[in-house]
Amino acid sequence: MALDPSAQIASDQEGRVDLVDRAAIADSPYYNPELAPVPLEGRTWTTYNFFALWMGMAHNIPSYTLAASLVALGMDWVQALLTITLGNLIVLAPMLLNSHAGTKYGIPFPVFARAFYGVRGANLVALLRAFVACAWFGIQTWVGGKALHVIVGRLAGEAWTGAPVVLGQVWTLWLCFLVFWAVQMLVIWRGMEAIRRFENWTAPLVSVGFLVLLAYVAVKAGGFGPILSEPSKLGWGPDFWKVFFPALMGMIAFWSTLSLNMPDFTRFGGSQRKQALGQVLGLPTTMTFIAVVAILTTSGAQALYGEAIWDPAELASRFDSTAVVLVALVSLVLATVSANLAANVVSPSYDFSNAFPRRISFAVGGLITGVLGVLIQPWRLISDPGIYIFAWLGFYGGLLASVAGVLVAGYWVLARTRLELPDLYLSGRGAYWFTGGWNWRAVVATALGSLLAVGGAHGGPFPADGLIPPLKPLYDYNWVVGLVVGMAGYLVLAPRKEQA
Repeated sequence: MALDPSAQIASDQEGRVDLVDRAAIADSPYYNPELAPVPLEGRTWTTYNFFALWMGMAHNIPSYTLAASLVALGMDWVQALLTITLGNLIVLAPMLLNSHAGTKYGIPFPVFARAFYGVRGANLVALLRAFVACAWFGIQTWVGGKALHVIVGRLAGEAWTGAPVVLGQVWTLWLCFLVFWAVQMLVIWRGMEAIRRFENWTAPLVSVGFLVLLAYVAVKAGGFGPILSEPSKLGWGPDFWKVFFPALMGMIAFWSTLSLNMPDFTRFGGSQRKQALGQVLGLPTTMTFIAVVAILTTSGAQALYGEAIWDPAELASRFDSTAVVLVALVSLVLATVSANLAANVVSPSYDFSNAFPRRISFAVGGLITGVLGVLIQPWRLISDPGIYIFAWLGFYGGLLASVAGVLVAGYWVLARTRLELPDLYLSGRGAYWFTGGWNWRAVVATALGSLLAVGGAHGGPFPADGLIPPLKPLYDYNWVVGLVVGMAGYLVLAPRKEQA
């Protein structure tokens, strides 16, 4: 498809770009209205919208379990807080760098990826991101369903909690899981605007449940003194550092998915300053808050019950007060719905739509996400803190980091933030068609970064000596390895004219 000269570019004083005439791309098989650039008048999200988005995404049960799992692995509250805070500050950098293109051009992540992987090749990384999101959707839905099960159990009694076991769980837990799943599907079916409104009104409420948990545990433990005095089982010697670096990679990996697909949200940004400020205020502060609450609560539970209970639903089920359980877990259920919709449904909905723009809408993509999220069997992924951090988070973090490296190198170093907007939707020719719609250089750089980052995966389901034994030492630094190698590889492979 040839580029129609009438497809003119418009820009505003904020530097945001739009297409005046979309007729040249409207017939392309790689175009649909949801993948198209957001019109300038539609880019209205404020600093608060982005802050509320992060508050909604960060304040959820898996964020809590992420911090609590570090205590379960033997860290004290200082070590756990240091690990999480550092991880969030590190991942914020590529997140902001990739967010820029969304705001400037109004495009979602899979369309942005076309500029470097090719109009067709972008499906490779988009679907990789999508399948990770499907697993996260399933995890969030499972833990939210467990919280709902505890809530109903407190009201219905033994008949509910002691129901017959089916496939390893009481059937009432499976019912809560499916109900929780269905509610989320109804919201996503209404589209992005419904998600934005949901995030705005739930954001101020989602902290309540975690604070109730902390307050109850602190009172029962006799204040924060016993909690803060819980010693580290690792010390500050070799035992700590052996856990610290893989755990840090896991903390970074937790949001490495969003470091790729934040353009899905920043495409609605009112300005670069609004989206960047909203994220800088939102991610580190909200994750640090939830980390503090989770660490103190888990440490308190350890002092009270003699074990580090990292699942808040399980912890709440041990409380004597039904009122406390209800207030805490209702808030946590709302928090988990809010986070799941934004972090784990929006991206794969766009990604699946990008693969088949004419057949899969945003809503249908969300439904596919929900179905795959169940088929992945998320209850297995979150069954053990070691597998959760070192196997699940570490492995996919290394894969996605290599993609982030290619995008940052391509957009900021090679393209210098300049993209040919109409060409992102053209088939057969255009700046991003490359060879048959694929840019082999980006694919090779990603494959190399991924191989070095996760080739030595060990522990959990992986061999003790690593998948590829010589690469085992690199796996403890998987996210950094993937990012650096992906970035360097793409810069080395890029043709001279692309670097000019």
